[in-house]
Amino acid sequence: MRSWAALEVTFNDPATDELLQAAISDFQIAAIEETAPTTWRVFFQSADERARAAAAIASDFPDVSLTSVDVADEDWARRSQESLTPITVGRVTVAPPWNMTSPASSLPPLVIVIQPSMGFGTGHHATTRLCLAALQAIDLTERSVLDVGTGSGVLAIAAAALGAVAALGIDSDPDAIESATENLALNPAVGNVTFRVQDLAAAPLPPADVVTANLTGALLVREAAALARAVRPGGTLILSGLLAHERDAVLTAFAAAQLMSSAEEDGWIALRFEKR
Repeated sequence: MRSWAALEVTFNDPATDELLQAAISDFQIAAIEETAPTTWRVFFQSADERARAAAAIASDFPDVSLTSVDVADEDWARRSQESLTPITVGRVTVAPPWNMTSPASSLPPLVIVIQPSMGFGTGHHATTRLCLAALQAIDLTERSVLDVGTGSGVLAIAAAALGAVAALGIDSDPDAIESATENLALNPAVGNVTFRVQDLAAAPLPPADVVTANLTGALLVREAAALARAVRPGGTLILSGLLAHERDAVLTAFAAAQLMSSAEEDGWIALRFEKR
């Protein structure tokens, strides 16, 4: 069973919140769990990445308390079963396997089943919700979708359920692709979805009518050209994972595309572009 390298981060000044999020987003994080109003448990992809982050945070935020901990993945799953409930965004409900009850709605939602895992999104993070809303703002019928940094596969699976003719999710982390493949098996009614290991920076992205990238602000800026090239002319690019203060930098990096919408939730931003 995998264990996760984590930092317990405690800060006294609530105003530090956004600055800390920005600093942490520069590292390879798996998740941030708020255990108290001014205490986070930040999970990293490796112990080395945790050490790098701890050194940087200690230097830039001397008043912040840091404690290194290792958390078993099974502990995350156990606590998830105690707290995670279905969430609904528009017509899509994302639910854990043990709770398939969807809220009452005038339109019965599409239910996407996602097995919680520490490293990969369950749909409960603001950026995932923003991406799900952006996908529903466009007509996916007969369109292909590429989900870059797919994680749990929730966006690729949702895109196919919403009518995409094909959806491909890629991620540089083999564990993510394993998780996404397992989640796809939990949704047998959804077809035409594939997952594969691919590093965004290592090889050209396959072209698609719709490209989603829920990454980090810094990575979106760095890989703007590759992401833009992957979108077919007239296609849609959906970006999230950036914080509010990173919005202008990301807009500048994607200035060649036409901004169609911008949404914000809990300080996180999603941008939807159309490629001219």
